[in-house]
Amino acid sequence: MKQIELVFDRDCPNVDKARHNLREALALAGLSESWKEWDRSDAATPADLSRFGSPTVLVDGVDIAESPEQAGNNCRVYSDGNGRFQGAPAVEVLVSALNKTE
Repeated sequence: MKQIELVFDRDCPNVDKARHNLREALALAGLSESWKEWDRSDAATPADLSRFGSPTVLVDGVDIAESPEQAGNNCRVYSDGNGRFQGAPAVEVLVSALNKTE
């Protein structure tokens, strides 16, 4: 079973879109709608997750966008593969990451 995590900042304007896309991707991949959420401002969030911008989706501990780490609070942008940028990972990118086998 894949471990899926969503790392975010509470005030991130793109976290709802990331959740929506993650739900859609999980359905398309035939996986249950289940993931762990980590609010970077919460004391219970592991310190090593602070290196990721918001929102970040990890599958088995790996950043699905394979982007360089970004220290501090910041919004991430994702390429949609067509030269456009958006604030949440595209459904297709998420499905691809979810379907990867080790």
